[in-house]
Amino acid sequence: HILGTNEVLLGRTTDWQAIARNAKLMICLGGLAAKNGLVNSGGAGRHDYGVLMREAKAAGLRFVNVSPFQGDTEDELEAEWVPIRPGTDAALLLAMAQVLVEAGLEDRGFLATHCTGWDRLRAYVTGAADGIVKTPDWAAAITGIPAETIRRLALECAAKPTMLTAAWSIQRADYGEQPYWMLIALAAMLGSIGKPGQGVAFGYGSINGMGTPRRELPAVSSPGIRNRGGLHIPVARVTEMLERPGGILQYNGRDITLPDIRMIWWAGGNPFHHHQDLPRLQRAWARAETIVVQEPWWTALARQADIVLPATTTLERNDIASSSRDRFIRAMHQAIPPVAQARNDADMLADVADALGYRDRFTEQRDENAWLRHLYEQWRLTCGNLGYEAPDFDRFWAEGHVEVPPVPIGEEYTQFADFHADPEAEPLNTPSGKVELFSETIDSFGYADCPGHPVWIEPREWLGAKAAAEYPLHLLSFQPATRLHGQLDPGRVAAADKIQGREPVNMSPADAAARGLADGDIVRIFNARGACLGGVRIKPGMLPGVVAMATGAWYDPATPGDPDAMCVHGNPNVLTADVGTSRLGQGPSAQSCLVQIARWEGPLPPVTVHGMPPVVAA
Repeated sequence: HILGTNEVLLGRTTDWQAIARNAKLMICLGGLAAKNGLVNSGGAGRHDYGVLMREAKAAGLRFVNVSPFQGDTEDELEAEWVPIRPGTDAALLLAMAQVLVEAGLEDRGFLATHCTGWDRLRAYVTGAADGIVKTPDWAAAITGIPAETIRRLALECAAKPTMLTAAWSIQRADYGEQPYWMLIALAAMLGSIGKPGQGVAFGYGSINGMGTPRRELPAVSSPGIRNRGGLHIPVARVTEMLERPGGILQYNGRDITLPDIRMIWWAGGNPFHHHQDLPRLQRAWARAETIVVQEPWWTALARQADIVLPATTTLERNDIASSSRDRFIRAMHQAIPPVAQARNDADMLADVADALGYRDRFTEQRDENAWLRHLYEQWRLTCGNLGYEAPDFDRFWAEGHVEVPPVPIGEEYTQFADFHADPEAEPLNTPSGKVELFSETIDSFGYADCPGHPVWIEPREWLGAKAAAEYPLHLLSFQPATRLHGQLDPGRVAAADKIQGREPVNMSPADAAARGLADGDIVRIFNARGACLGGVRIKPGMLPGVVAMATGAWYDPATPGDPDAMCVHGNPNVLTADVGTSRLGQGPSAQSCLVQIARWEGPLPPVTVHGMPPVVAA
C-alpha cells in the first residue's frame, strides 16, 4: 500500500556497501542483533553480517540503537543506546517529524514530487487535525526518551546522510503497522528514499543476508500452489478460525468467512511453538475431529495429534539448501537411511494423492531425485536469463555446492534509486505511483486500528496501560542464540544455556532486586492468560520494567492436555496475546505482553517434553 512492494521488507534491500560509502548516521529501531545474522531461511553459506557492519563503522557510520536492550547492537559498533518503552516507536517518529516541520527542514520538493498525502500527515503531526501537537515533550511522556534526545536525533537526521531502519520484531506488536509506516514517512520528509545508501529499510539485524551485496537471483525452490477455492487467512489467525466457524474476519479490506475446520493436517512448522496464547490455541485445537501431523520429533505439536506420520530429517533424505539472500547453493546429500518407519514428506503425500486417485498429477511422475534435478535446472534456466551461467545439475551434485560470484568490488545497490532519480519514468506500484503518506485505499477500509496515515494508537498492553498496575513488566520474546526457533531444543547447546532445565528470563538488576531475586532463581512468570517457569538471568543494559525471554523452549504443560496448566519449561507464548496487529495486517502482536514475576516456592516439576509421551493402547 505504501511503497508498492514487500521487497523492502523481505527481498533485496540497500546493501551495506552503499550504506558504508554514503551514509553517516544509521538509526535502528530494535537494534541490529548479531545473533540473528547467524541464521537464514534456506541456510547461510557465508556469515558476512557482522563484518559488513564493522566495515561501515570503520568508514565513519554512526549507529543509534533505539531499543529497550543495549545488547541489541555489537559493542564494536559503539552505538548510542536510546532506551525506549516497547510499543512506542511510532510516537518517537512522529515527534521527530514535528521537529523537522517546526524547523522547516522537511524536503518539500521530494514530498511534492515523490509522495502523496503529505498535507494530511502534516496536519496530524502539527496538531491541526486533532489539537495535539506531536512535540518531543509529548513523545517523551509516552516513550520514556528525554525530549532533548528526540529533538537532537531529528536535527541530526536532517544534517547528515541517514539510513532509517527497523527490525522485523517492531511490527509484531499492537498496531505494529504504524512505526513502519511512520519510518517511511520520516525518510520521505528527509528526501532520502532512493539516495545512495540512505532512506529506509527493514530487517537488518533480523536474519542473515539482509543488506549483503548480492546478485538479483532467486532461490532454488518449488513454485507455490494456491488453494483452488481461493481461501486463505493470515497464519496468525489460526486459533480464531478454529474458534469461530462461519464468523467474519476483516483483513486488508476484505471480509473473510471463516471455514468450519473439522480436520487438521499439519506438515512443517509448529504452531505450539510459534503461535500466541498457547492455552487458547489448545482449547481451539480440540474442536477438530481428526488431527494428522507429519513430524520427525515428539514435539508439542505431535503430542496434540491423533495420527503422527514419522517424517525424515534433513540427514535422511536428499535435498537442496538455497536462499535468495545467500550466494551459495548446497547439495544436501542423504547421510543415513531413514530411521525405522520415517518417510519423506513428499512420499507420504503422494500416497494420499494416490488414494484420492491423482498420484501422477501430484508427483508429475517425478521421484525425489527427479524433482531435485527439475527444480535445480529451472533455477539454472532463470539464472541464465539473468546473465549468470550456473553449472548443470550433475556437476552441482557431484561437487556439493555452487558459489554464485560475488558482486564486484565497488558496485553498490540502493533500493528505489531509479524512483528517486525519475519518479515519472520509474513510478512505484502504488495507486498514485508515489510514496503514500496518506493512503486512500487504506482509508476506504474504515479501520479505526489502521487509519489512512500513520498515527499513534495506545497499545492494548504496554507500560502505560492500566493493566500495568497488576502486571508491571513488559515481556519481549526474542530469537534464541542456542537454537533455531524450537529446533534442537533437546540438544546439548540449548540445554547448557538453561537454568535448572528452564528457559532463562532476562531481568534488569533493578527489577530483580525489587523482587528479592538473584541469578539462577526459578520464578513463575504469569498473567491472566497463563503461566510458565523460568530461570532468572540478571543483565545490565536493560530498561527497567522490561524483561525478555527467548522463544523455542518446547511447550510442556504440567498436566498434558490441560490448557490451564502451567508450562514448566518456559515457553513465553503461554503468556502472549493472540490478537491481530490490526484489521489491515492481522499479524501477530506477541511483543505487546504484560506479566508479573515471582519466586517459585514449590517443588520443581520435571521437564518431560523431551522424552517419549505416554502411549495409550487403541
